[in-house]
Amino acid sequence: MLANRPTSLQRAVVCTVIALVALVSPNQAYGNPPKPVGDYVLTCDPLSGECTWRLRSAVHDPGQRKHIPGKPGGKTAKPACNFKGAAQACTNSVLGNWSNSQQCYLQREVPDPPPGDPRWEGHTDGSVWACVREQGYNLGRHYVTRWLWLPGPPETVVTDPVTLAYQAIAKMNLQAPQVRSAPGVGEVGLVNMPVWLWVERSESTYGPITRFAEVPGLRVTATGVVKAIDWKMGDGKTVRCEGAGTPYSKAKGISDSPDCGYRYRKTSHSQPNCQYPVSATAQWSITWESTLGDTGQIDMTQQATTQLRIGEAVPVLVDPGGGQPTVESPDNC
Repeated sequence: MLANRPTSLQRAVVCTVIALVALVSPNQAYGNPPKPVGDYVLTCDPLSGECTWRLRSAVHDPGQRKHIPGKPGGKTAKPACNFKGAAQACTNSVLGNWSNSQQCYLQREVPDPPPGDPRWEGHTDGSVWACVREQGYNLGRHYVTRWLWLPGPPETVVTDPVTLAYQAIAKMNLQAPQVRSAPGVGEVGLVNMPVWLWVERSESTYGPITRFAEVPGLRVTATGVVKAIDWKMGDGKTVRCEGAGTPYSKAKGISDSPDCGYRYRKTSHSQPNCQYPVSATAQWSITWESTLGDTGQIDMTQQATTQLRIGEAVPVLVDPGGGQPTVESPDNC
């Protein structure tokens, strides 16, 4: 149901509030949030005075509608959010997200109204949402609210493509790298001998992987791939490998890895459990593009750990008199 029409006195009060807000700029009243990197513009709510930075493409200025580049003769992009065909801000930090089908901002009532409340419209499942829009431009600005019962999530528009980019990334379900080494877990390497390092390639642990997220009027496609692996070797050194590394095989013999290897200069005898703690951090580079022509890059990391035991060649002492050879052990590892 609609809220009661404001009285003349209420309209006068609203007009007075608007006039006072006009005297104090949002910058003076609240202070602007820091500007993020990129083509962002500051937008302010005329009533609350709250200001936020939004991508220029998300503002949808009717006088500056953009053409999608790279497509000769492309059509003018229609605003993703509109009120009776006119461009409308898609997100309001106070009122929620805009719904083209309901022609209002939607925000869920939290906590839920009590059972039997008329706003449930006789239902016992789903959720209740406040549907708010601004009206009365000629009589003074004011908000009109009605309540909706919805069986599931509402159809709302999120125009900031970065939001959708992160939703697409969430669908990737990126996993920690699957680390491998030679010598491997349970084996013993030697000081100054080659250690081979590599990771298994899979869509979720190395890429490439592509996912998308969309809302009415906007679709963002994101593609991720690991650009490098940073190996912390546990002895204070870090090895950066630009690729996944080469798997070791016995045919390689005692040779260095062609693209991702290491040689320890000291044993791991002084380490806990006589093993070096090794970590491999995958450096993900995720690029995204939207159907409105926006592009961007998001860097993320995933880490896995392993352990390497490094010993040293043990000298064998031979008794010149023909006795049994003895082995010197430098410690109790």
